[in-house]
Amino acid sequence: MNEIIDRIRSIINHYGLTVSTFADKIGVQRSSISHLLSERNKPSLDFVMKVVLAYPSVDLYWLLYGKGDFPNPERENDSDTSALSEISNTIATHGSKSSVLTAKEPIRIALFYADGTFESFEIKK
Repeated sequence: MNEIIDRIRSIINHYGLTVSTFADKIGVQRSSISHLLSERNKPSLDFVMKVVLAYPSVDLYWLLYGKGDFPNPERENDSDTSALSEISNTIATHGSKSSVLTAKEPIRIALFYADGTFESFEIKK
């Protein structure tokens, strides 16, 4: 199991990350990374998949077995492409939602206050 820990260290070093930024990027608690690197815990499948999804240049087979290249030159370029496609998908999704939202007209506005009271305002047409 030390080999997979060494490969995780290689990923962190390759990208010049701190343990904290690596944990934040893959969406795990910082203590989880600390426990892995100290070999207190073993990486779960969920952890491995989060690493592969967050860093497209990391090949799953390389991370698990150490066979193949890191960074994977074919997949390293994919990270730029996938980031661009993700941004364009987000824009397209939000663009279509905003056009639907602008067609709606409010009929009532309610304000709720911290002391438990509220005010309601009806919009007259």
